[in-house]
Amino acid sequence: MPVDKKIICRKVILINKDLKGLIPLSELSLKKYLSKADYETLAERYLERIIGRMIDINYHILSELENDSPSDYYNSFIIMGRKKYLPNVLAESLANSAGLRNRLAHEYDEIIEKIIYQAIQKCLKEVPKYLKCIVNFIEKDSKQKKLI
Repeated sequence: MPVDKKIICRKVILINKDLKGLIPLSELSLKKYLSKADYETLAERYLERIIGRMIDINYHILSELENDSPSDYYNSFIIMGRKKYLPNVLAESLANSAGLRNRLAHEYDEIIEKIIYQAIQKCLKEVPKYLKCIVNFIEKDSKQKKLI
C-alpha cells in the first residue's frame, strides 16, 4: 500500500508550526529560560509534539513501504536510516529523541530543565534536516509514479 502523502504533509506542516513556536524560547538565555516555569512547559509540549509526529511519519513510511513495524520509537529512526530515508548520522541522533519524548509523555523520570533547554537547540538544528529528507522523499516518490 502506498504512503498517504496527505497524512505526511499534514504532520510536516504541524511540525513546522511547532518549530516556529520553539524559536522564541531558543533565543532566551538559560537564566531567563529557567526564570519562568511557563517557558519549560511550552518547550516540553512543543518537543513532545514534534518528536511524536516524526515517529508517526516514520511508522507510516516503514509500515506502508517496507512492511516493517519497528519494535519501538528509537528503532523507527534507526530503520529510517538503514532504509536510506534519512542519513544514518541524523537517524541515530534523532533516535535519542524518542527517549526524551517518552520521559515527557509518561513522566518516567524527573525532567531536568537544562536538558530541555539543550533539546530546543538540537531540535531546531536537526528537525528541519529530517523534514527536508521526508519532503524530498515524497516529491521523488510522486515524480516516479507520474513516470509509470
